[in-house]
Amino acid sequence: MKILICSDGTQSTETAIHLGGSLAGPLKAETTLLGIAETSQDEQPLRDALYKQAQLLHSRGVSPAIVVQSGEPVRQIVDQTSKTNYDLVVIGARWIGATGHYWRSAKTYEVIKAIQPPVLVAIGESKQLKRFLICSGGKEFIEQAVQFTGKLAVAVKASVTLLHVMAEPPAMYADLVRMEENVGQLLESKSELGTNLRRQKRELERLGVPAEVRLRHGIVVDQVFEEVRQGNYDLIVTGTSQARGLLRHYIMGDLTRSILNRSNVPVLVARAGPPRPGRTLWNAIKGVFGKR
Repeated sequence: MKILICSDGTQSTETAIHLGGSLAGPLKAETTLLGIAETSQDEQPLRDALYKQAQLLHSRGVSPAIVVQSGEPVRQIVDQTSKTNYDLVVIGARWIGATGHYWRSAKTYEVIKAIQPPVLVAIGESKQLKRFLICSGGKEFIEQAVQFTGKLAVAVKASVTLLHVMAEPPAMYADLVRMEENVGQLLESKSELGTNLRRQKRELERLGVPAEVRLRHGIVVDQVFEEVRQGNYDLIVTGTSQARGLLRHYIMGDLTRSILNRSNVPVLVARAGPPRPGRTLWNAIKGVFGKR
């Protein structure tokens, strides 16, 4: 595995250094520490700072290659990930205030949308990575993200929870809701949701990862953070999907943006595969009530 850790050499990016090292060590990953200076005159001071930060990685058994570039940060990260096929990119997320659509540095969101590898956003002061929460939409295209998360979980011996949040439905579907609230019954059903969650859970367990499924009702982002609070998770996994068209970029939905805004733990923005044709509501309902 290849990991790219991005740093501007300041103390504020040491969270990304620690987080990247906590994964790179157990994964025995080939690691690059990328520093980006705004001007060429800043390159040598940045290089000196990166060598000091590299010592933090050495303490975790990681010997990073140090690369220093100058120019616009997002452009330089895009260029670096275009030249080398990284499996994961670790970046910081400077807080700018709880107003507008973006509560953290705009460059954080730009990087996530612009590069191909999954992006791990270093938020908070996480001391361990033992409990992962995957925000699953219950669809097949999230399975690529589930598999990648499973590989990370194996390396650090973490458990994984698959969380699915259902919106409050009309009263006419009350029986459907009661059945879906029973996780065991849902996972044994032939519904699209039950089938997909069952397959995702089995894939994690096949990798040797302890996995469970949690269901909640209500406003999705509120329920995600209620689960994080109650479950004391160390990492949230959410997703982006590739945009259509000739330009390679990713669509970051409202849920992912809200999680990045509000989280106080690291957030892994994984890449989802292409969605498959959806089922009709009637077929989905029949599947829930159908016999196996």
